[in-house]
Amino acid sequence: MKISLSAALIIVSSIFSTSSASADCGKVSIADMNWNSATLFANVDKYILEKGYGCDVELVVGDTVATGTSMTEKGEPDIAPELWTNSFAAALEKGIEENRLRRAGTPLPDGGEEGFWVPKYLVDKHPELATIEGVRANAALFTHPEDKSKSALYSCPSGWACQISTGNLFKALNLADSNFELVDPGSGAALAGSMAKEYDRGNGWFGYYWAPTALLGKYEMVKVDFGTGVNEEHFKDCITKEDCVDPQPSMFPVSPISTITTEAFATGSPEVFGYLEKRGLSNADTNVILAWMEENQADGEIVAEYFLKNYANTWKQWVSDSAAEKITASLN
Repeated sequence: MKISLSAALIIVSSIFSTSSASADCGKVSIADMNWNSATLFANVDKYILEKGYGCDVELVVGDTVATGTSMTEKGEPDIAPELWTNSFAAALEKGIEENRLRRAGTPLPDGGEEGFWVPKYLVDKHPELATIEGVRANAALFTHPEDKSKSALYSCPSGWACQISTGNLFKALNLADSNFELVDPGSGAALAGSMAKEYDRGNGWFGYYWAPTALLGKYEMVKVDFGTGVNEEHFKDCITKEDCVDPQPSMFPVSPISTITTEAFATGSPEVFGYLEKRGLSNADTNVILAWMEENQADGEIVAEYFLKNYANTWKQWVSDSAAEKITASLN
């Protein structure tokens, strides 16, 4: 069989073009951390990279320290979509300085949010409950589960780091003087259950929680303002320590959250790295998506498709026009 020179050149050119397009991205490994928001981002990234940029993506199990260490020392996985950097700060900065790692923006621009919360329906009736002064003045609304003559601040379970900070803030805010007692729920599930129980009954609830989480997507809560702002130095040096002698009031600092890639990936896949730099969701949207995920018992793949189908105006701002067309076509 004879092929003309021009036809051969067209075939070769076509093959080269196709292989180059795939080589632009190639194989990519993404850490799927062991909490729901991280699973959401890992699976959204997987879908967008595969359908929009032609990558061959593998999700690998990860957690903050193990993943960050592996990326620094072994150069894998390529991407950690949601790394809470407080517990890895020094090693992360060293990895960046040594050109092993690169920060690609943040999946959650609002940061990790902690605080003491009350139901929004109570604040609608009593606007002063949005402040700690209002909570103290209306302590009787927050009945202790075991002693109706007292009021309750629900703390973190024993062994959680936030139990220490909650206990120190309990002292700093003089809540005992307003007849409050700390309540240890015993587990994370019990803490969530205490909020859900009182919320569903329209009762008062006052306690520690964090965002983004499914629970705050399901239940509208208001973070109580201590009127102090954030004293990051005192919070770090005293509020988080068991031996904090003289705790002073301070709001919880925002926990920084970053998307991290290896330097090799950032250099080798600039277009995908550009997507990661733009990609980010508000805590409010993330809470709602996580609530849907929990209510529907959806895994990461299903919640990613739910997000892509229902939040097109959001994710199309993160990707190129050609990638957006390919992703939309795949969803349809």
